[in-house]
Amino acid sequence: MASVNPFNLSDSEEEAERRPNESVDTERSPSDGAPGPPPGNPFSPPAEAEPPTPLLSSNRTSPNGEGISASAPATSAMAGSTEARVSVDIIAAQLLRDQFILTALEFHTELLEAGRELPRLRDYFSNPGNFERQGGTPPAKDQVLGPGGPLNRAGSISTLDSLDFARYSDDGNRESDERVAVLEFELRKAKETIQALRANLTQAAECEVSSQERKNLKSSPEIQEPIRPLEKRALNFLVNEYLLKNGYKLSSITFSDENDDQDFELWDDVGLNIPKPPDLLQLYRNCGNVTPSQRDTVDVSVGVDPSELPGELRRIRVFKEAWPVTAATNRSRARVGVPAQSSEQKLSPAFQQALLSFCRMCSDSRLGAEVSRIADSEESVMLMLGRCLPHIVPNVLLAKREELIPLILCTACLHPEPKERDQLLHILFNLIKRPDDEQRQMILTGCVAFARHVGPTRVEAELLPQCWEQINHKYPERRLLVAESCGALAPYLPKEIRSSLVLSMLQQMLAEDKADMVREAVVKSLGIIMGYIDDADKYSQGFELMLLSLGDPSERVVNAVHQVFIPAFSAWSTELGNLHVALIPSLLTRIEKLLMQGEHALDEHKLHIFLSALQSLIPPLFALVLQNAPFTSRAKVHADTPAIEVTRFPRPASPLQDIATIIGSREILSALLQLYDHQLELEGTTGWDSLLWVVNQLLPQLIEIVGRINVTSSTCVHEFSRFFWRLCRTFGKIFTNTKVKPQFQEILRLSEENVDASAGNGILTKATVPIYATGVLTCYNQEEDRKLLVGFLEDVMTTLSLSHAPLDSLKASFVELGANPAYHELLLTVLWYGVVHTSALVRCTAARMFELLVKGVNETLVAQRVVPALITLSSDPEISVRISTIPAFGTIMETVTQKELQERVKMQLASFLEDPQYQDQHSLHIEIIRTFGRVGPNAEPRFRDEFVLPHLHKLALANNSHTVESKRIDIATQLFEAYSALSCCFISEEVMVNHFLPGLRCLHADMEQLSPEHEVILSSMIKECEIKVENRGMSDAQGSISIASSLVGEDAKTKFLSKMGQLTTSGAMLANVFQRKK
Repeated sequence: MASVNPFNLSDSEEEAERRPNESVDTERSPSDGAPGPPPGNPFSPPAEAEPPTPLLSSNRTSPNGEGISASAPATSAMAGSTEARVSVDIIAAQLLRDQFILTALEFHTELLEAGRELPRLRDYFSNPGNFERQGGTPPAKDQVLGPGGPLNRAGSISTLDSLDFARYSDDGNRESDERVAVLEFELRKAKETIQALRANLTQAAECEVSSQERKNLKSSPEIQEPIRPLEKRALNFLVNEYLLKNGYKLSSITFSDENDDQDFELWDDVGLNIPKPPDLLQLYRNCGNVTPSQRDTVDVSVGVDPSELPGELRRIRVFKEAWPVTAATNRSRARVGVPAQSSEQKLSPAFQQALLSFCRMCSDSRLGAEVSRIADSEESVMLMLGRCLPHIVPNVLLAKREELIPLILCTACLHPEPKERDQLLHILFNLIKRPDDEQRQMILTGCVAFARHVGPTRVEAELLPQCWEQINHKYPERRLLVAESCGALAPYLPKEIRSSLVLSMLQQMLAEDKADMVREAVVKSLGIIMGYIDDADKYSQGFELMLLSLGDPSERVVNAVHQVFIPAFSAWSTELGNLHVALIPSLLTRIEKLLMQGEHALDEHKLHIFLSALQSLIPPLFALVLQNAPFTSRAKVHADTPAIEVTRFPRPASPLQDIATIIGSREILSALLQLYDHQLELEGTTGWDSLLWVVNQLLPQLIEIVGRINVTSSTCVHEFSRFFWRLCRTFGKIFTNTKVKPQFQEILRLSEENVDASAGNGILTKATVPIYATGVLTCYNQEEDRKLLVGFLEDVMTTLSLSHAPLDSLKASFVELGANPAYHELLLTVLWYGVVHTSALVRCTAARMFELLVKGVNETLVAQRVVPALITLSSDPEISVRISTIPAFGTIMETVTQKELQERVKMQLASFLEDPQYQDQHSLHIEIIRTFGRVGPNAEPRFRDEFVLPHLHKLALANNSHTVESKRIDIATQLFEAYSALSCCFISEEVMVNHFLPGLRCLHADMEQLSPEHEVILSSMIKECEIKVENRGMSDAQGSISIASSLVGEDAKTKFLSKMGQLTTSGAMLANVFQRKK
């Protein structure tokens, strides 16, 4: 079969004259691009070729049922001269004239696909009147029908669905393409007809608004124009759209039922040619910026009965049945890059496809498929994000991945597939390898937002598994994220899960995790859990967790316990009624057991744990007292309610320990405090059960515990002092003066009867004294409070001194108070009272207390107050008083740097050593040797070399000739301790040879006779010192023999250093120094 080139078609005579020998074909070849037939008659096939297949088969039936010869047009065309060309317009006219309508339609379609639209065919098929039935009967056979005349139209369904296009086609393979082309053409024409009808209907309806009615409305603006049907339908559509978008589905259904005459799924149902306005939210936001339109409009709604539409519109139903084929074709074209709508130029689909193939597009890959498939709804957007995010995240820089958190969370929140949501949340928790603080905060913020949106059930099912998976992650930052997430999500979890699974997770991490920062976060999250838990059976577990976390070796973890966990746990205990019934008594019982078990070796760390917990419970205890007071119901906040003084309460460790936060506000607290002070001062505590428990049970038990503490344990004394200080400051001055002090004063009866001098176990020798002095009497710093403290310390010093009792309780008081410079003047006042006391015992005590005070007092006070008092005591008539000043003088030499003070003290010590009246004072010599051994290593080297070591040498030499063996042993023992301490110091060779070694040899001589075990140690010390002296002598001898040493001595060194100092930073000049002179 000969093939022709469809692009050679032309109906121009001029072109025919230019190309007389080229063949013209009016048919489309089934093979594009194949060569045409040889020159000659365009309708005569080659000799060797078969006759061409007619355009339509002879069996094809015309609309009027007559058989039509398919070769009729060709025969009439060949009747002319072989040189003349038959134009396509003539062929079209003949087809229309002979009523070959379907053949003409196919011819018209092929011309359109070839890009050559024929006006005759276009006008004919664009006129609906050509296809209307006349009275439902076909025309007579002899009726003359022209191109524009009436034409009987076969039923669309029977005609289109019964056609066998394969029989009439040039090639059976073109069946689907031709069917699609016909359907596309008819559908396009139907749409154009509908659009024209709608435009005409809208225009006609607009004209129905009478000018008189508009004039009346304009002349009377106060008259509100009634709502028009179009406005009502538009508003109904927008309201229904708003209800659906915001989740009011039931309301939307009800609203739709009440307006059943309107289709809410299609905006075109509102009116014809009416653009859709923005949604209600956008209209509300822009209501102040909208300029009203000046054009009068009229309501036009679409409610047309299909039976009233023209016949062309009725054919839409037929096209809809055939449309899936066309739609599938369009989708296939979209996949290969051909647009669904043709270009303005009449290009064939094949040409368009070939043309667009030069655009570099890819739809075969995963990303190409996503790009070519644009989401058209919220759900499809979520699905697309769920597919794409797992591929996006690994390719984003670690430092910028937090930017993906909102996208991941939003997708995980709205995605319909549980597996995809789980994958996205897994990505969220693994988004950053080691998230820093800011990144963890962003993730936690997103998790909380997710939890608020989805509710407890999905939080339990989707977020908690992610936390559980990472509980043992190798990176502490990831475990930290888990610990923080448990606390942040606690308010949004089901209460059963909160008190079981989450609590167990945190308990496991607290016990097993090795990272301090993770355990710190665990403790804070546990505190949050305690604030939301409501299962009373978990109280004992919470108490054990509190003790476990308080015993943590990390300070930051313990701080978190006091700042978060204990306040939250105490709040829960208060709600359960357990604070003063169970929680505080449990801690007191543990402290008592600890004191009973460790009388000789007290576990101070455990005591600190329990006592610090008690201290953190003071604010909630006071809040409980206020909230259960008789006056609580009368507390009213007024404008004239005074503000709370800044120093009224101790500084809280965290906002959760602020009593105002516990109560509710500072205004309420201020009103309660006014009534509290008034009640204590004037009305008493009758009926005030919570306060009576504090007074009658808590305070006596605490005072009893204090009396059992070892007074020499400065740590325990300090801890209890701070506890009582915070307790008294929190409960106020009136409570302290009327409830606390009387109970201590009842026990501390300041008389000699209250001191058991023989056993030394009187109450004044216990820790009760320093704790009362430093924990209770220092709470308030007014003049009467300071006088009370001074008087108490003076009475204690006097009582203990006259009773010959141990001074440990007084020393502990001085050490604790001396740590605060604000009390130095007060302590010096107390000591001066002892200096001028009539009893030598009191003066001795005062002298010994100076030793404790000197180290913390500034040198000005030492020079003005301490040294004069000591010099006064050093000339006391009683030798015991003078001896008592020696330790204090030694401490001054150890601590002060003023030369004048040092000389004054050295003179006083020299008088003790050189004055003949002290030569036989054994106690004085013992005290001096003990003091030299204590202060010598830390004193100024000159004082040690010129004063301490020479006098020790003299004392050791004198001790060799001592006649009383017991005194000789005492001095030798003290000398041994002193020399042992001083042997660690650097001692010059001269002092070593002249004083240190001779003193050791004298002591060695005593120890040979008195203490052989000490003699062995002394021998090794002497030998070691002798070796040091020999080594130094050898190094000096080598230096004197060396000629270089003799030439380059101190003078050469001085010259060298001076020359180095004159150098600039020039490297060349520095190098010149080391060049050898020529």
